[in-house]
Amino acid sequence: MNDHHTPLAPATEGRLRDIGSVDILVGIPSFNNAGTVGHVVRAVGAGLAKHFPERRAVLVNSDGGSSDDTTAIVARTAVDYQQLLIADRQSVLHRIVTPYHGIPGKGSAFRTIFEIARRLNAKACAVVDADLRSISPEWIEMLLRPMVDEGYDYVAPFYLRHKYDGTITNSLAYPLTRALYGRQIRQPIGGEFGFSGTLAAHYLDQHVWESEVARFGIDIWMTTEAIASGARVCQSFLGAKIHNPKDPAADLSDMLRQVVGSLFASMEQHADVWSTIEGSQPVPLFGFPYEVGVEPVHVDVDGMVSHFRQGLSDLEPLWREILGRRTFEQLADLNQQGRKDCRIPDELWSQIVFDAAAAYHHQVLPREHLLKSLTPLYLGRTASFVLATQGLTSAEAEQTIEQLCLTFERSKSYLLARWKAREYQLVSQEPESRVTLDAGGRHEQLY
Repeated sequence: MNDHHTPLAPATEGRLRDIGSVDILVGIPSFNNAGTVGHVVRAVGAGLAKHFPERRAVLVNSDGGSSDDTTAIVARTAVDYQQLLIADRQSVLHRIVTPYHGIPGKGSAFRTIFEIARRLNAKACAVVDADLRSISPEWIEMLLRPMVDEGYDYVAPFYLRHKYDGTITNSLAYPLTRALYGRQIRQPIGGEFGFSGTLAAHYLDQHVWESEVARFGIDIWMTTEAIASGARVCQSFLGAKIHNPKDPAADLSDMLRQVVGSLFASMEQHADVWSTIEGSQPVPLFGFPYEVGVEPVHVDVDGMVSHFRQGLSDLEPLWREILGRRTFEQLADLNQQGRKDCRIPDELWSQIVFDAAAAYHHQVLPREHLLKSLTPLYLGRTASFVLATQGLTSAEAEQTIEQLCLTFERSKSYLLARWKAREYQLVSQEPESRVTLDAGGRHEQLY
Protein backbone atom coordinates (compact mmCIF):
# COMPACT_ATOMS: atom_id res chain seq x y z
CA MET A 1 0.00 0.00 0.00
CA ASN A 2 1.27 3.43 -0.95
CA ASP A 3 0.85 5.80 2.00
CA HIS A 4 1.82 8.93 0.07
CA HIS A 5 -1.09 11.24 -0.58
CA THR A 6 -1.40 13.11 -3.85
CA PRO A 7 -0.71 16.81 -3.15
CA LEU A 8 -3.84 18.97 -3.20
CA ALA A 9 -4.25 22.74 -3.25
CA PRO A 10 -4.71 24.34 0.23
CA ALA A 11 -8.18 25.60 -0.72
CA THR A 12 -9.13 22.06 -1.75
CA GLU A 13 -7.91 20.69 1.58
CA GLY A 14 -10.22 23.17 3.29
CA ARG A 15 -13.18 22.09 1.16
CA LEU A 16 -12.52 18.46 2.03
CA ARG A 17 -12.64 19.27 5.75
CA ASP A 18 -15.91 21.15 5.24
CA ILE A 19 -17.56 18.36 3.27
CA GLY A 20 -16.34 15.46 5.40
CA SER A 21 -17.59 12.48 3.38
CA VAL A 22 -19.83 11.70 0.41
CA ASP A 23 -21.60 8.73 -1.14
CA ILE A 24 -21.04 9.75 -4.76
CA LEU A 25 -18.34 11.69 -6.61
CA VAL A 26 -18.44 12.81 -10.24
CA GLY A 27 -15.20 14.15 -11.72
CA ILE A 28 -14.76 16.41 -14.74
CA PRO A 29 -11.16 16.79 -15.94
CA SER A 30 -10.85 19.96 -18.02
CA PHE A 31 -8.57 22.23 -20.01
CA ASN A 32 -10.02 25.23 -21.87
CA ASN A 33 -13.53 23.78 -22.24
CA ALA A 34 -15.56 26.93 -21.59
CA GLY A 35 -17.80 26.30 -24.61
CA THR A 36 -19.11 22.94 -23.40
CA VAL A 37 -18.43 22.46 -19.69
CA GLY A 38 -21.59 24.31 -18.56
CA HIS A 39 -23.75 21.75 -20.39
CA VAL A 40 -21.79 18.91 -18.79
CA VAL A 41 -22.21 20.40 -15.28
CA ARG A 42 -25.98 20.80 -15.81
CA ALA A 43 -26.28 17.20 -17.00
CA VAL A 44 -24.33 15.93 -13.98
CA GLY A 45 -26.39 18.01 -11.53
CA ALA A 46 -29.68 16.93 -13.10
CA GLY A 47 -28.62 13.28 -13.20
CA LEU A 48 -27.68 13.25 -9.53
CA ALA A 49 -30.86 15.10 -8.50
CA LYS A 50 -33.12 12.84 -10.53
CA HIS A 51 -31.56 9.44 -9.86
CA PHE A 52 -29.72 9.79 -6.53
CA PRO A 53 -31.60 12.54 -4.65
CA GLU A 54 -30.84 11.25 -1.14
CA ARG A 55 -27.15 10.56 -1.66
CA ARG A 56 -24.46 12.98 -0.52
CA ALA A 57 -22.66 13.97 -3.71
CA VAL A 58 -19.75 16.10 -4.86
CA LEU A 59 -18.79 17.37 -8.30
CA VAL A 60 -15.01 17.70 -8.73
CA ASN A 61 -13.56 19.77 -11.55
CA SER A 62 -9.85 18.91 -11.90
CA ASP A 63 -8.47 21.58 -14.21
CA GLY A 64 -5.16 21.73 -16.05
CA GLY A 65 -4.68 25.48 -15.89
CA SER A 66 -7.36 26.70 -18.30
CA SER A 67 -6.81 30.20 -19.63
CA ASP A 68 -10.51 30.67 -20.46
CA ASP A 69 -13.55 30.71 -18.13
CA THR A 70 -13.81 26.93 -17.66
CA THR A 71 -13.41 26.89 -13.87
CA ALA A 72 -15.61 29.95 -13.32
CA ILE A 73 -18.38 28.33 -15.39
CA VAL A 74 -18.15 25.12 -13.36
CA ALA A 75 -18.39 27.10 -10.12
CA ARG A 76 -21.39 29.20 -11.08
CA THR A 77 -23.49 27.01 -13.41
CA ALA A 78 -26.91 26.41 -11.88
CA VAL A 79 -29.30 23.55 -12.59
CA ASP A 80 -32.96 24.52 -13.09
CA TYR A 81 -34.57 21.53 -11.42
CA GLN A 82 -38.09 22.90 -11.89
CA GLN A 83 -37.65 23.18 -15.64
CA LEU A 84 -36.46 19.58 -15.68
CA LEU A 85 -39.49 18.44 -13.62
CA ILE A 86 -37.18 17.32 -10.83
CA ALA A 87 -38.13 17.97 -7.22
CA ASP A 88 -35.58 19.97 -5.24
CA ARG A 89 -32.69 17.83 -4.10
CA GLN A 90 -32.83 16.58 -0.54
CA SER A 91 -29.06 17.03 -0.27
CA VAL A 92 -26.91 19.79 -1.72
CA LEU A 93 -24.49 19.06 -4.56
CA HIS A 94 -21.07 20.06 -3.26
CA ARG A 95 -18.55 21.40 -5.75
CA ILE A 96 -14.78 21.37 -5.71
CA VAL A 97 -12.93 23.28 -8.43
CA THR A 98 -9.22 22.60 -8.16
CA PRO A 99 -6.04 22.68 -10.21
CA TYR A 100 -4.16 19.42 -10.48
CA HIS A 101 -0.43 18.97 -9.95
CA GLY A 102 2.15 16.81 -11.68
CA ILE A 103 2.80 15.97 -15.32
CA PRO A 104 0.37 17.90 -17.57
CA GLY A 105 -2.26 15.55 -18.90
CA LYS A 106 -5.53 13.78 -18.29
CA GLY A 107 -3.93 11.16 -16.05
CA SER A 108 -2.75 13.76 -13.55
CA ALA A 109 -6.26 15.25 -13.54
CA PHE A 110 -7.66 11.80 -12.73
CA ARG A 111 -5.10 11.30 -9.98
CA THR A 112 -6.43 14.37 -8.18
CA ILE A 113 -10.01 13.08 -8.61
CA PHE A 114 -9.01 9.66 -7.22
CA GLU A 115 -7.31 11.30 -4.22
CA ILE A 116 -10.38 13.41 -3.42
CA ALA A 117 -12.56 10.30 -3.73
CA ARG A 118 -10.33 8.49 -1.24
CA ARG A 119 -10.25 11.40 1.21
CA LEU A 120 -14.06 11.80 1.09
CA ASN A 121 -14.59 8.03 1.33
CA ALA A 122 -16.80 8.05 -1.79
CA LYS A 123 -18.47 4.71 -2.51
CA ALA A 124 -19.33 5.26 -6.19
CA CYS A 125 -17.52 7.54 -8.65
CA ALA A 126 -17.72 8.56 -12.28
CA VAL A 127 -15.68 10.73 -14.63
CA VAL A 128 -16.98 12.47 -17.74
CA ASP A 129 -15.18 14.55 -20.35
CA ALA A 130 -15.65 18.32 -20.28
CA ASP A 131 -16.18 18.62 -24.05
CA LEU A 132 -19.21 16.32 -24.34
CA ARG A 133 -22.19 17.58 -26.30
CA SER A 134 -24.28 14.40 -26.12
CA ILE A 135 -24.21 13.83 -22.35
CA SER A 136 -27.63 13.55 -20.68
CA PRO A 137 -28.70 13.11 -17.02
CA GLU A 138 -29.25 9.42 -17.77
CA TRP A 139 -25.53 8.95 -18.36
CA ILE A 140 -24.93 9.71 -14.69
CA GLU A 141 -27.33 6.99 -13.63
CA MET A 142 -25.86 4.46 -16.05
CA LEU A 143 -22.29 5.12 -14.88
CA LEU A 144 -23.09 5.02 -11.14
CA ARG A 145 -26.01 2.61 -10.65
CA PRO A 146 -23.95 -0.59 -11.17
CA MET A 147 -21.75 0.40 -8.20
CA VAL A 148 -24.53 1.81 -6.01
CA ASP A 149 -26.96 -1.11 -6.40
CA GLU A 150 -25.11 -4.06 -7.93
CA GLY A 151 -21.67 -4.03 -6.31
CA TYR A 152 -19.63 -3.57 -9.49
CA ASP A 153 -16.18 -1.97 -9.33
CA TYR A 154 -15.83 -0.66 -12.88
CA VAL A 155 -18.26 0.54 -15.54
CA ALA A 156 -17.01 1.02 -19.10
CA PRO A 157 -19.12 3.07 -21.51
CA PHE A 158 -20.84 1.42 -24.47
CA TYR A 159 -21.42 3.94 -27.26
CA LEU A 160 -22.81 3.67 -30.75
CA ARG A 161 -20.24 5.21 -33.05
CA HIS A 162 -19.72 5.67 -36.77
CA LYS A 163 -17.78 2.77 -38.27
CA TYR A 164 -14.78 5.08 -38.89
CA ASP A 165 -14.87 6.76 -35.47
CA GLY A 166 -12.54 5.28 -32.86
CA THR A 167 -10.27 3.39 -35.24
CA ILE A 168 -7.54 3.00 -32.61
CA THR A 169 -10.13 1.26 -30.43
CA ASN A 170 -11.50 -0.87 -33.26
CA SER A 171 -8.25 -2.07 -34.77
CA LEU A 172 -5.98 -2.17 -31.73
CA ALA A 173 -7.21 -1.47 -28.21
CA TYR A 174 -10.36 -3.60 -28.31
CA PRO A 175 -8.99 -6.73 -30.05
CA LEU A 176 -5.73 -6.67 -28.05
CA THR A 177 -7.37 -6.07 -24.65
CA ARG A 178 -9.98 -8.73 -25.36
CA ALA A 179 -7.42 -11.32 -26.49
CA LEU A 180 -5.11 -10.60 -23.55
CA TYR A 181 -7.53 -10.44 -20.64
CA GLY A 182 -10.48 -12.46 -21.94
CA ARG A 183 -13.19 -9.83 -21.37
CA GLN A 184 -15.23 -8.28 -24.18
CA ILE A 185 -15.21 -4.62 -23.14
CA ARG A 186 -16.10 -2.90 -26.41
CA GLN A 187 -14.93 0.65 -25.55
CA PRO A 188 -11.83 0.29 -23.34
CA ILE A 189 -10.76 3.89 -24.12
CA GLY A 190 -14.13 5.53 -23.70
CA GLY A 191 -13.46 8.71 -21.74
CA GLU A 192 -16.47 8.22 -19.44
CA PHE A 193 -16.20 5.63 -16.67
CA GLY A 194 -17.73 4.57 -13.40
CA PHE A 195 -15.63 3.07 -10.60
CA SER A 196 -15.91 2.20 -6.94
CA GLY A 197 -14.07 4.09 -4.21
CA THR A 198 -12.13 0.89 -3.56
CA LEU A 199 -10.88 0.81 -7.15
CA ALA A 200 -10.00 4.53 -7.01
CA ALA A 201 -7.74 3.79 -4.03
CA HIS A 202 -6.19 0.86 -5.92
CA TYR A 203 -5.43 3.16 -8.88
CA LEU A 204 -3.73 5.67 -6.58
CA ASP A 205 -1.45 3.00 -5.19
CA GLN A 206 -0.01 2.05 -8.58
CA HIS A 207 3.40 3.44 -9.60
CA VAL A 208 2.42 5.05 -12.90
CA TRP A 209 1.87 8.68 -12.03
CA GLU A 210 5.25 9.94 -13.21
CA SER A 211 5.04 7.99 -16.47
CA GLU A 212 3.38 8.47 -19.87
CA VAL A 213 0.17 7.06 -18.35
CA ALA A 214 -0.17 10.32 -16.44
CA ARG A 215 -0.44 12.16 -19.75
CA PHE A 216 -2.98 10.53 -22.03
CA GLY A 217 -2.70 6.76 -21.65
CA ILE A 218 -4.96 6.83 -18.59
CA ASP A 219 -8.24 5.57 -20.10
CA ILE A 220 -6.91 2.28 -21.46
CA TRP A 221 -4.78 1.84 -18.33
CA MET A 222 -7.83 2.15 -16.07
CA THR A 223 -9.67 -0.53 -18.04
CA THR A 224 -6.80 -3.03 -18.18
CA GLU A 225 -5.86 -2.42 -14.55
CA ALA A 226 -9.47 -3.02 -13.47
CA ILE A 227 -9.69 -6.33 -15.35
CA ALA A 228 -6.21 -7.55 -14.40
CA SER A 229 -6.73 -6.76 -10.71
CA GLY A 230 -9.87 -8.93 -10.60
CA ALA A 231 -12.38 -6.08 -10.25
CA ARG A 232 -16.02 -6.76 -11.17
CA VAL A 233 -16.47 -5.07 -14.55
CA CYS A 234 -19.51 -4.23 -16.67
CA GLN A 235 -20.61 -1.87 -19.44
CA SER A 236 -23.45 0.66 -19.64
CA PHE A 237 -25.17 1.78 -22.83
CA LEU A 238 -24.86 5.55 -23.32
CA GLY A 239 -26.11 6.01 -26.89
CA ALA A 240 -24.09 8.26 -29.18
CA LYS A 241 -20.91 9.99 -28.10
CA ILE A 242 -20.67 13.46 -29.62
CA HIS A 243 -17.88 15.77 -28.49
CA ASN A 244 -15.97 18.70 -29.90
CA PRO A 245 -14.54 17.66 -33.26
CA LYS A 246 -10.88 16.71 -33.24
CA ASP A 247 -8.68 16.47 -36.32
CA PRO A 248 -7.79 12.76 -36.31
CA ALA A 249 -4.55 13.41 -38.19
CA ALA A 250 -3.31 16.27 -36.01
CA ASP A 251 -2.17 14.35 -32.93
CA LEU A 252 -2.50 10.82 -34.25
CA SER A 253 1.10 9.80 -33.73
CA ASP A 254 1.15 11.05 -30.12
CA MET A 255 -2.23 9.53 -29.34
CA LEU A 256 -1.32 6.15 -30.84
CA ARG A 257 2.01 6.14 -29.03
CA GLN A 258 0.35 6.90 -25.68
CA VAL A 259 -2.40 4.32 -26.05
CA VAL A 260 -0.13 1.55 -27.33
CA GLY A 261 2.60 2.45 -24.83
CA SER A 262 0.08 2.16 -22.01
CA LEU A 263 -1.20 -1.17 -23.35
CA PHE A 264 2.31 -2.60 -23.70
CA ALA A 265 3.39 -1.32 -20.26
CA SER A 266 0.33 -3.04 -18.73
CA MET A 267 1.30 -6.24 -20.55
CA GLU A 268 4.68 -6.08 -18.82
CA GLN A 269 3.07 -5.70 -15.43
CA HIS A 270 0.35 -8.32 -15.85
CA ALA A 271 2.01 -11.02 -17.96
CA ASP A 272 1.24 -13.61 -15.28
CA VAL A 273 -2.47 -12.78 -15.69
CA TRP A 274 -2.91 -12.66 -19.47
CA SER A 275 -0.51 -15.45 -20.41
CA THR A 276 -2.87 -18.12 -19.00
CA ILE A 277 -6.13 -16.81 -20.51
CA GLU A 278 -7.71 -18.38 -23.59
CA GLY A 279 -10.66 -17.03 -25.55
CA SER A 280 -12.94 -14.32 -24.17
CA GLN A 281 -16.20 -13.89 -22.30
CA PRO A 282 -18.98 -11.30 -22.72
CA VAL A 283 -19.24 -8.55 -20.10
CA PRO A 284 -22.68 -7.58 -18.69
CA LEU A 285 -24.27 -4.62 -20.49
CA PHE A 286 -26.66 -2.39 -18.55
CA GLY A 287 -29.17 -0.05 -20.14
CA PHE A 288 -31.50 -0.17 -23.11
CA PRO A 289 -29.61 -0.27 -26.43
CA TYR A 290 -31.39 1.69 -29.14
CA GLU A 291 -30.57 2.85 -32.65
CA VAL A 292 -29.12 6.33 -32.77
CA GLY A 293 -27.86 8.64 -35.49
CA VAL A 294 -24.10 9.08 -35.45
CA GLU A 295 -21.99 11.81 -36.97
CA PRO A 296 -20.27 10.80 -40.22
CA VAL A 297 -16.49 10.62 -40.20
CA HIS A 298 -14.48 11.56 -43.28
CA VAL A 299 -11.34 9.53 -43.94
CA ASP A 300 -8.54 10.13 -46.43
CA VAL A 301 -7.72 6.63 -47.66
CA ASP A 302 -5.15 7.76 -50.24
CA GLY A 303 -3.32 9.76 -47.59
CA MET A 304 -3.21 6.80 -45.22
CA VAL A 305 -1.95 4.46 -47.95
CA SER A 306 0.69 7.02 -48.87
CA HIS A 307 1.90 7.24 -45.25
CA PHE A 308 2.05 3.45 -45.05
CA ARG A 309 4.10 3.17 -48.26
CA GLN A 310 6.42 5.97 -47.11
CA GLY A 311 6.91 4.08 -43.85
CA LEU A 312 7.76 0.90 -45.74
CA SER A 313 10.47 2.86 -47.52
CA ASP A 314 11.81 5.02 -44.66
CA LEU A 315 11.35 2.69 -41.69
CA GLU A 316 12.31 -0.65 -43.22
CA PRO A 317 15.40 -1.04 -40.96
CA LEU A 318 13.26 -0.59 -37.83
CA TRP A 319 10.37 -2.74 -39.04
CA ARG A 320 12.79 -5.56 -39.87
CA GLU A 321 13.98 -5.50 -36.26
CA ILE A 322 10.50 -5.26 -34.74
CA LEU A 323 8.66 -7.74 -36.95
CA GLY A 324 9.16 -11.44 -37.52
CA ARG A 325 10.79 -12.28 -40.82
CA ARG A 326 7.66 -13.79 -42.37
CA THR A 327 5.57 -10.92 -41.05
CA PHE A 328 7.81 -8.37 -42.72
CA GLU A 329 7.94 -10.30 -46.00
CA GLN A 330 4.14 -10.43 -46.15
CA LEU A 331 4.03 -6.71 -45.44
CA ALA A 332 6.59 -5.92 -48.14
CA ASP A 333 4.60 -7.97 -50.65
CA LEU A 334 1.70 -5.54 -50.22
CA ASN A 335 3.85 -2.82 -51.74
CA GLN A 336 3.99 -4.72 -54.99
CA GLN A 337 0.21 -4.48 -55.35
CA GLY A 338 -1.85 -1.64 -56.81
CA ARG A 339 -2.31 1.56 -54.83
CA LYS A 340 -5.96 0.84 -54.00
CA ASP A 341 -5.29 -2.74 -52.97
CA CYS A 342 -3.17 -2.06 -49.90
CA ARG A 343 -4.98 -4.58 -47.69
CA ILE A 344 -3.42 -5.78 -44.44
CA PRO A 345 -5.42 -8.94 -43.61
CA ASP A 346 -6.55 -9.73 -40.06
CA GLU A 347 -3.98 -12.46 -39.43
CA LEU A 348 -1.08 -10.32 -40.63
CA TRP A 349 -2.29 -7.37 -38.53
CA SER A 350 -2.50 -9.53 -35.38
CA GLN A 351 1.08 -10.73 -36.01
CA ILE A 352 2.27 -7.13 -36.48
CA VAL A 353 0.72 -6.07 -33.15
CA PHE A 354 2.02 -9.15 -31.32
CA ASP A 355 5.51 -8.72 -32.81
CA ALA A 356 5.51 -5.09 -31.66
CA ALA A 357 4.45 -6.10 -28.13
CA ALA A 358 7.20 -8.73 -27.94
CA ALA A 359 9.81 -6.32 -29.31
CA TYR A 360 8.74 -3.78 -26.67
CA HIS A 361 9.09 -6.48 -24.00
CA HIS A 362 12.55 -7.53 -25.19
CA GLN A 363 13.63 -3.89 -25.66
CA VAL A 364 14.90 -4.57 -29.15
CA LEU A 365 14.84 -0.81 -29.78
CA PRO A 366 14.41 2.22 -27.57
CA ARG A 367 10.73 1.97 -26.71
CA GLU A 368 9.92 5.50 -27.80
CA HIS A 369 11.29 4.75 -31.28
CA LEU A 370 9.39 1.50 -31.51
CA LEU A 371 6.08 3.14 -30.62
CA LYS A 372 6.60 6.02 -33.06
CA SER A 373 7.39 3.61 -35.88
CA LEU A 374 3.97 1.95 -35.59
CA THR A 375 1.99 4.94 -36.95
CA PRO A 376 2.38 4.12 -40.68
CA LEU A 377 1.51 0.46 -39.96
CA TYR A 378 -1.61 1.54 -38.14
CA LEU A 379 -2.57 3.86 -41.01
CA GLY A 380 -2.10 1.02 -43.47
CA ARG A 381 -4.39 -1.20 -41.43
CA THR A 382 -6.97 1.59 -41.05
CA ALA A 383 -6.97 2.12 -44.82
CA SER A 384 -7.48 -1.63 -45.23
CA PHE A 385 -10.49 -1.52 -42.90
CA VAL A 386 -12.03 1.42 -44.74
CA LEU A 387 -11.58 -0.24 -48.14
CA ALA A 388 -13.11 -3.48 -46.84
CA THR A 389 -16.16 -1.82 -45.24
CA GLN A 390 -17.03 1.08 -47.56
CA GLY A 391 -20.32 -0.48 -48.64
CA LEU A 392 -21.30 -1.71 -45.17
CA THR A 393 -23.49 -0.19 -42.49
CA SER A 394 -21.88 0.46 -39.11
CA ALA A 395 -23.67 -2.65 -37.77
CA GLU A 396 -22.27 -4.77 -40.62
CA ALA A 397 -18.81 -3.26 -40.12
CA GLU A 398 -19.05 -4.35 -36.47
CA GLN A 399 -19.05 -7.95 -37.68
CA THR A 400 -15.70 -7.44 -39.39
CA ILE A 401 -14.33 -6.08 -36.08
CA GLU A 402 -15.67 -9.18 -34.33
CA GLN A 403 -13.81 -11.37 -36.84
CA LEU A 404 -10.62 -9.40 -36.16
CA CYS A 405 -11.03 -10.00 -32.42
CA LEU A 406 -11.45 -13.75 -32.98
CA THR A 407 -8.28 -13.73 -35.11
CA PHE A 408 -6.37 -12.03 -32.26
CA GLU A 409 -7.66 -14.67 -29.84
CA ARG A 410 -6.71 -17.55 -32.13
CA SER A 411 -3.24 -16.06 -32.73
CA LYS A 412 -2.42 -15.62 -29.05
CA SER A 413 -0.08 -18.63 -29.04
CA TYR A 414 2.08 -16.70 -31.54
CA LEU A 415 2.33 -13.83 -29.06
CA LEU A 416 3.25 -16.17 -26.21
CA ALA A 417 6.00 -17.82 -28.26
CA ARG A 418 7.49 -14.44 -29.18
CA TRP A 419 7.13 -13.08 -25.66
CA LYS A 420 8.78 -16.03 -23.92
CA ALA A 421 11.69 -16.48 -26.34
CA ARG A 422 14.99 -16.22 -24.49
CA GLU A 423 16.35 -14.01 -27.23
CA TYR A 424 14.22 -11.88 -29.50
CA GLN A 425 14.66 -13.51 -32.90
CA LEU A 426 13.44 -13.00 -36.41
CA VAL A 427 11.00 -15.81 -37.09
CA SER A 428 11.38 -17.64 -40.36
CA GLN A 429 10.14 -20.95 -41.70
CA GLU A 430 13.65 -22.39 -41.37
CA PRO A 431 14.89 -22.58 -37.75
CA GLU A 432 18.54 -22.54 -38.82
CA SER A 433 18.17 -19.13 -40.45
CA ARG A 434 17.00 -17.33 -37.33
CA VAL A 435 18.95 -14.20 -36.57
CA THR A 436 19.44 -12.90 -33.03
CA LEU A 437 18.96 -9.15 -32.71
CA ASP A 438 20.95 -6.79 -30.62
CA ALA A 439 19.32 -4.15 -28.43
CA GLY A 440 21.10 -1.18 -29.97
CA GLY A 441 19.46 2.20 -30.29
CA ARG A 442 19.99 2.79 -33.99
CA HIS A 443 18.08 4.84 -36.60
CA GLU A 444 17.59 7.85 -34.36
CA GLN A 445 17.85 10.08 -37.41
CA LEU A 446 14.51 8.77 -38.67
CA TYR A 447 12.73 10.69 -35.92
